Amino acid sequence: MNKIAFTVNGKNHTTTCEASEDLRSVLVRLGYTSVRDSDDREGFAGSDTIIYNDIPMYANLMLASQAEGATIRTAEGLGTSRSLNVVQQALIDAGVVQSAYNAPAAALLLTWLLERQSNPTKAQIDEVLSGIFIRDTGYEHYYLAVKLAVERMQTGSYKSEIAPSFRDELTYIGKPKGKVDGPQLVSGEPCFVEDRVLPGYYSMVVLRSPYAHAYITSIDTSEAEKMEGVIAIITHENCPDVFYMQAGQGNPEPSPHDRRLFNRKVRHVGDRVAAIVAETDEQARAARSAIKVEYEVLKPVLTVEQAMAEGAPLIHNGIVEYRAGAPKDLDEYNKTADPRDGKVIYQFPLHGDIHHNVASAAHGHIGDVEKGFKEADVVVERTYQTSQIQCTPLEPHICYAKIDGGRLVMHASTQVPYHVRRIVAWVCQIPENKIRVIKERVGGGYGSKQDILVEDLVGYATWITGKPVLYRNTREEEFIANSTRHPMRVTVKMGGKKDGSITAVYMDVRANTGPYGNHCLTVPMNACSKTLPLLKVDNMKFDVITYYTNIAPTGAYQGYGAPKGSYALMMCMAELADQLGVDYYEMAMKNKVEPGYMLEILKGLGEGREGTVVPVGSCGLDEALVRGARMIQWGKKEKSSDPDWKIGKGFAMIQQGSGLPGLDHSNAWAKLLTDGTFQIFSGGADLGTGLDTISAKMISEAFCVPLDKVTVTSGDTDSCTFDTGAYASSGTYFSGGASYKAAQDLKKNLLDEAAYQMQENAEDLVVRAPGEVYSTKTGKTLSYAKLSHDALTGTGRGQVMGKASFTTNHNSIPYGAHFAQVAVNVRTGQIKVQKFYALQDAGTPINPELALCQMYGAALKSIGHTLYEQMILDENGVCLNPTLGDYGVPMISEKPEDFKAILIDINDEAGPYGAKSISEIATNGAAPAIAIAIHDAVGVWMRNWPFTPEKILKEMGRI
Repeated sequence: MNKIAFTVNGKNHTTTCEASEDLRSVLVRLGYTSVRDSDDREGFAGSDTIIYNDIPMYANLMLASQAEGATIRTAEGLGTSRSLNVVQQALIDAGVVQSAYNAPAAALLLTWLLERQSNPTKAQIDEVLSGIFIRDTGYEHYYLAVKLAVERMQTGSYKSEIAPSFRDELTYIGKPKGKVDGPQLVSGEPCFVEDRVLPGYYSMVVLRSPYAHAYITSIDTSEAEKMEGVIAIITHENCPDVFYMQAGQGNPEPSPHDRRLFNRKVRHVGDRVAAIVAETDEQARAARSAIKVEYEVLKPVLTVEQAMAEGAPLIHNGIVEYRAGAPKDLDEYNKTADPRDGKVIYQFPLHGDIHHNVASAAHGHIGDVEKGFKEADVVVERTYQTSQIQCTPLEPHICYAKIDGGRLVMHASTQVPYHVRRIVAWVCQIPENKIRVIKERVGGGYGSKQDILVEDLVGYATWITGKPVLYRNTREEEFIANSTRHPMRVTVKMGGKKDGSITAVYMDVRANTGPYGNHCLTVPMNACSKTLPLLKVDNMKFDVITYYTNIAPTGAYQGYGAPKGSYALMMCMAELADQLGVDYYEMAMKNKVEPGYMLEILKGLGEGREGTVVPVGSCGLDEALVRGARMIQWGKKEKSSDPDWKIGKGFAMIQQGSGLPGLDHSNAWAKLLTDGTFQIFSGGADLGTGLDTISAKMISEAFCVPLDKVTVTSGDTDSCTFDTGAYASSGTYFSGGASYKAAQDLKKNLLDEAAYQMQENAEDLVVRAPGEVYSTKTGKTLSYAKLSHDALTGTGRGQVMGKASFTTNHNSIPYGAHFAQVAVNVRTGQIKVQKFYALQDAGTPINPELALCQMYGAALKSIGHTLYEQMILDENGVCLNPTLGDYGVPMISEKPEDFKAILIDINDEAGPYGAKSISEIATNGAAPAIAIAIHDAVGVWMRNWPFTPEKILKEMGRI
């Protein structure tokens, strides 16, 4: 052990460290938890940034022994959540503090910059943030945050507009008011799962398969079990014989139950083989190395084409069962089952056929597509391929569980606390009342934390050992053993007339679900359900078939299938317009849906059931197209001064949903506290998107009180009421809708109590600032504090509370259009996104500054997917780029030169205060917009993403 002394934030420390110990580990041990780890010491993400002797450094890349005599600054030295510095407050006000896993590091760097430059340039901001990876908000509003900080430092107040405001008649809704959990997040105070871990916990590690497809023929854990500190080893031989699925979806799930905690057959590189629980991480890893496993290696299946082939190896060949709707020939079907493969259990028919590697299928149509194609002057049929993409949340998947009072208490980074509770209960075979799930702050989810990928194993290990257990994925495990976006092959056939009208559309979607069927029906169906309803076409048909393979697992990812379908449908429409000699923009304007148009195609696009046909409601699509075309000067050909660079423009129409009408369900309750302040309990899970702020605003707006008079408790299965979870763009609409209704119910009950105490009629009473009931008839007033106090005296009528649930069959669909201008180098194939304009209708944006940042983040994420992000697997299914650096994600230097997000002002008829969803839709536009712009620039159609320079040069015939 080495003894070292250094100063952190002006405080002297003397401590010891191992010779090989990194500086970050020592700092965290000393209580500086803002110095986080996102990349396993790769030196990429920047979550571990510190100021070391006045120079920004990555603490993970430094040996602790190097810090002898050093002066170190961390985010804890900037300010506390109750006393922020100017930069921290500006980051919150600009809307960039969302999932915020490395927001403290960004605040530290920008504070350091402003200490040296009183008014830094964009180039200087780019330089100082060049080592910070931001996935959630893009980088655009960081310039605004610096500008705000400079203004406040120079004049004492902000001069620049943070975001547009909406609904003048409202005080809090539609106004940039800051995020209620922003101070805690930006200051680096404890709020994530890792911050809740108590001393004395046990570590768990997982032994994973080196093969993509194999049977485990033997596993010997005897030596490992004897090793010091080891208390449990779990394998397929001693885990519960319970089949389930990891998708956090409504029950019964539209996903097959096709796995146990551990299976005798491993189905992807990185599949679970054994879990080791020990007193320390080092002991667990040592025991893992001592486990001896023998495999019967099988041929892997990696693509849809391989899965479809005659005689292809079967990924699942076990017993098939149905909880409902079993076919009559099921016994005959199961005669060839191999017991080593386990089971595939369908909750209801998904039209799967595991004997042909089919996990699920769906089919539907309206009108007569063959008739429509015959009526067309031109018919085009094209196939578009998309790649496998990783979600890359900065906070890896993590869970900490313990036994408290005989109950399993789980601290989880999850989008679906109630699904976690249900699935863990199922795996452990215990009732749900024995489990409490506490959703901590989520350092990035993007859909991957909709799935129960680590909580199932941590919960079971804790329950059987009775010990507190911590598990956290490595960054490599995030790639090889986590949910990713489904690769898809989408064929679109489209017919049109010379006047630009579309006569028929057919979509054939072949999706690759990987080894297990998480979301195998619903993600591929979204490729159709979130695209076909954009078009006013009488004849439509779709076929969706999803195949099992041996790639890394797939699941939910922001966009949920829609980016793939949008890419294919918009590209085919552009190709049809080109063949017809019609302007693509004019074709879009002619065929887009409008308010009142009946969406008949939705009938065939339910989640395992018949969908509901509804008319188009509030719709900002027309304005998004018109404004976007004007902004980018559609129709004007741009020329570069360099002959090697060709410039082109493209756009895409996009839509998403606002939750799942008829399926999703949210609840909330609220109470008036004894001093006249409020607390609201929401079942919703805030992922950093500002859902808790939405709940707080529902109370503030209803009772005319500032946000600091409202406390939000959310995502705790003990204190809050049920919510299906934060997925399918449901947060604002469903969870926010429940909070709105709970606030209104509380208001009704408060006025009823006030009428009793004031001896007035409730109809004559109103609430008003600063927090009182006022009689419009007599002029009397009653403060909320007095009202609450008297209601809770020995003669009072009890605490004033309100509760509500929110369900609906109404589709509040957000619409938008994304426009791109790109430059393509005809010698190298390099692409520069010069302009990207995202125009979206979100109804009433309740938190407009957060909404804009989510649009920037999702759009930049999809630009990365479009141009270079891709998991690369070799012929054996081994991922060759399982690090952030090798995988490649957009950094600040790679954002568009001219990047704009525009909120289209549309007031929805059903959402809370007219709100719809905002962020997920923004992932849907980049691929088609950029691909169409590439064609406009150099005349080639890019039908396989990502659009790498090599692919572009091949299409151009240059290589």
